[in-house]
Amino acid sequence: MTRGKEMDNMAPYKILIVDDEEIMRSSLTDWLKEDGYHVQAVDNGYKALDAVKQEEWDLALVDLKMPGLDGIDVLRKLSEMTPKLPVIIITAYATVDSAVTAIKEGAVDYVVKPFNPGEISLLIAKVLEHQRVVKENVMLRKELTRRFRFQDLIGKSDKMLKVFEIVTTVAPSKSTVLIRGESGTGKELIARAIHELSPRRASPFIAAACGAMAESLLEAELFGYEKGAFTGSIAQHKGRIEQANNGTLFLDEIGDISLKTQVDLLRVLQEREFTRLGGSASIKADVRVIAATNKNLEQMIAKGEFRDDLYYRLNVITIELPPLRDRREDIPLLLDYFLEKIKLETGKPMDKISEEAKKILIEYHWPGNVRQLQNALEHAAVVAKGAVIESAHLPAFLQQKAADGAAANQSLQDVEKEHIINVLNAHNWNVKKAAEVLGINNITLYRKIKQYELKRP
Repeated sequence: MTRGKEMDNMAPYKILIVDDEEIMRSSLTDWLKEDGYHVQAVDNGYKALDAVKQEEWDLALVDLKMPGLDGIDVLRKLSEMTPKLPVIIITAYATVDSAVTAIKEGAVDYVVKPFNPGEISLLIAKVLEHQRVVKENVMLRKELTRRFRFQDLIGKSDKMLKVFEIVTTVAPSKSTVLIRGESGTGKELIARAIHELSPRRASPFIAAACGAMAESLLEAELFGYEKGAFTGSIAQHKGRIEQANNGTLFLDEIGDISLKTQVDLLRVLQEREFTRLGGSASIKADVRVIAATNKNLEQMIAKGEFRDDLYYRLNVITIELPPLRDRREDIPLLLDYFLEKIKLETGKPMDKISEEAKKILIEYHWPGNVRQLQNALEHAAVVAKGAVIESAHLPAFLQQKAADGAAANQSLQDVEKEHIINVLNAHNWNVKKAAEVLGINNITLYRKIKQYELKRP
């Protein structure tokens, strides 16, 4: 059975041939078309780059020796332009050096001229099958991410699945909700999820960052004010409570509000009404209140810093958000999600995170939780030049943590060797300067260089 018959029900793979020899181009084109592939052949590297700019290809066959751009140059440029495009190098000059160079620069394989049609057909089929499996795995990861997404919340850990279940249960009710958790765990996302799943979703979701405003400003923002209520109030202003009428009011960091504002807020929860600053008329407020805090409200009550009657009004339903360090199995899902988000927002072709970088990200304790993880990945995406985020692209605090962890598992000789290399490289292998920094004499340093078989890069 020919390859073409196998592919009757799907679009044929597209293969680009780059070779300056006409007979090789025509032979390869004929062979591969017989196998059912869509083929285009060009006679130099510049035309190959143009072809890749104009359309997507599944595989490129590139001759090693060509005038102008040689095969390695083409390979390097293709790796920058389309990192996922597999390249097979064709060469009539098979040497270990050329093979190693080709593979190091990203070629998936190389073949030596002359070759027979069966040989090249088998190699191409193997490479394309591998690419198909890789693409299927990428699609599977995206599908898993989608499955474990819930109203922009991501997780598959037992703790997050329990949170999702509580959100689904409480959303249709009118009950006040208190969301507790450390900074950066996603408390506002939970509040928005409750709103979006509630009968109030067609009405406004209004958020107020209570910890970010001074007491007087917070009162004005929450309750609104009348014209002339204070210096500068030249017109009536509706506050957040009024703006959220028939919808949801989210009060973030509720533990930061003053005792006076707590009294006014208690009236809203009890009487469903309030008064604007400088006004006398009571205004009805049909709002569902969702509050959030990262503080221990029980301790604050004991110290007289938070009213117990307000606490009981807020604490009708409590949702505890786990810190990221307690749900590390969710980190790979979060990384995939943030990487996709960064690609869409920046247009950078960020394709993957190296295994070493991913290990560092999963093992870190994340005191700033999901927000800190997202910021770290955005930092790495900005620093990275290519399509892969490496450990060297991560913020300094992560690299230091990794270095400390690595050193803890190294022998004293390994640590000494690594430190000597770093000092020598830092001083461009000036032995005298390096010896001064290391606190040893030149002879000792030369002996160490010989002992550890160190070579200048």
